[in-house]
Amino acid sequence: MTLWFTSDTHFADTRVLKIDRRPFANMAEHDAALIANWNALVAPQDEIWHLGDFARGTTEEVEALLAQLHGTKHLIIGNNDPEPTLAAKGWASLQHYREMRIDEQLFILCHYPFRTWNQIGKKSVNLHGHSHGKLTPVTRQFDVGVDPQGLRPRRIEEIVVSRRKSKAD
Repeated sequence: MTLWFTSDTHFADTRVLKIDRRPFANMAEHDAALIANWNALVAPQDEIWHLGDFARGTTEEVEALLAQLHGTKHLIIGNNDPEPTLAAKGWASLQHYREMRIDEQLFILCHYPFRTWNQIGKKSVNLHGHSHGKLTPVTRQFDVGVDPQGLRPRRIEEIVVSRRKSKAD
């Protein structure tokens, strides 16, 4: 089983085509590409944490979308996750905040980026979405949203390494 992270997919939310200038002519093209990117990486037995702003639509539409996506799906609730998204069957868990250890490292998961977080002085890491790659990164804080992550989910090793590579350039 592989552990994946993503955020801000905004399925069926036409605002992202203009606001975030995603490279798609329409939402059908956008959603199909994000589904294909997700399923090309995430296997059915994998676990994926979506850090908010998943989709718009009716509960039935969100359930149909979740059924198309591989993996055991957890949602960290974002500001653009309406009640139909939260009510949809297909989520293994729903919460606003989560702390988890990965290889002895503490990760703090929330839709929103923090200025400070639990055990920051002990080198814990904040994973977030919400900002669509528009914030200047701070130490041990990573935007896992699709915009800064190549429109696809990422493994934690990829997220952390991508920052180290960009600092070396």
